[in-house]
Amino acid sequence: MKPHTYGPYGGAYVPEVLNRPLADLTVAFDEAMADHSFTAELEHILTHYVGRATPLFHAKNLSQVYGANIFLKREDLAHTGAHKINNTIGQALLAKRMGKTRIIAETGAGQHGVASATAAALLGLECTVFMGSVDARRQEANLFRMRLLGAKIELVESGSKTLKDATSEAIRHWISTADSTHYIIGSALGPSPYPRIVQTFQSVIGREIRSQFYERFFRHPDAVIACVGGGSNAIGTFSGYYEDNQVALYGVEAGGYGIASGQHAAPISEGHTGILHGFYSYFMCDEHGNIRDTHSVSAGLDYPGVGPELAWLADKGRVEYISVTDEQALQSCMELTRHEGILPALESSHALGALQEVVRRQGDKSHIVVTLSGRGDKDMGILQEMLSGE
Repeated sequence: MKPHTYGPYGGAYVPEVLNRPLADLTVAFDEAMADHSFTAELEHILTHYVGRATPLFHAKNLSQVYGANIFLKREDLAHTGAHKINNTIGQALLAKRMGKTRIIAETGAGQHGVASATAAALLGLECTVFMGSVDARRQEANLFRMRLLGAKIELVESGSKTLKDATSEAIRHWISTADSTHYIIGSALGPSPYPRIVQTFQSVIGREIRSQFYERFFRHPDAVIACVGGGSNAIGTFSGYYEDNQVALYGVEAGGYGIASGQHAAPISEGHTGILHGFYSYFMCDEHGNIRDTHSVSAGLDYPGVGPELAWLADKGRVEYISVTDEQALQSCMELTRHEGILPALESSHALGALQEVVRRQGDKSHIVVTLSGRGDKDMGILQEMLSGE
């Protein structure tokens, strides 16, 4: 079975032992999405358990600050506090359909780990989450939540001890346990068919934005913004407007200490093509493909690559990419909190940090939607540390 690609990106660059599990997953996913009973169960859980549809909120106070009409897609109000639950519920249902008894997941900021553990608890599956020890220290609340939900935590001490290394360990573990275990990848990356699976389950975000905005204004927004790490919330958001070229799409990467510093996580803004974790895309790597260390105040964006579909959309010019520094993200976090009473995740704060530039490009009075991918409760420790000298 030929792996799915997006232009030159994607594919399945994996050890031979994973060819069969990936082929089986491809068949199972296609059959499930064509089965009304599966999609009906998924929709039922998303509605009555996850709390969809999430609101599209007109941030009037923030709109006055920027001189534009700013709307927030409130994924922070979904169960577990982020968009990750859309994908984990879908993949956990798929795992049960395939006869798997156990799931594993990687996590950076902890939200995907919490969402995976939540789906496992709901559907009666065992769950193991791989998390870098650096991320575990800065996301202690989510670490505790995962354990409360019954998940086993495998702390990763190799490499930079962050999301990249957690993903590597999860893949290594899956190689030896694929018969009984399904690996729930949290971002729109990894070997085929994972980018397509994650995009499908997260596309509910884009569909809802499209219908909610049009029902209110009988038009489409001028621009849509989403933060970009691996890319699950971004690709889900953008999928609602692929064919509407009059709607500008902006992906916001983690600029860390600034692109010029080299200490960031913005592979599209400044990276090279290469292969990591089973797929071909843009990565924080040198011209020889050696992966460089990354930095971001946001654990969820601290990944050295980007999903293959987002790389392809960048090449085609359909999505424009902006980098936002740690400092800008922190400022935007405080700005939304104090103007609207909404504490965003630091990942989402990067998307908010691009508002000034997007309004400059789109013009005053433009209608702009920002996907608020998660809430900021998990980042309280980081915020206390970073803003203590304010």
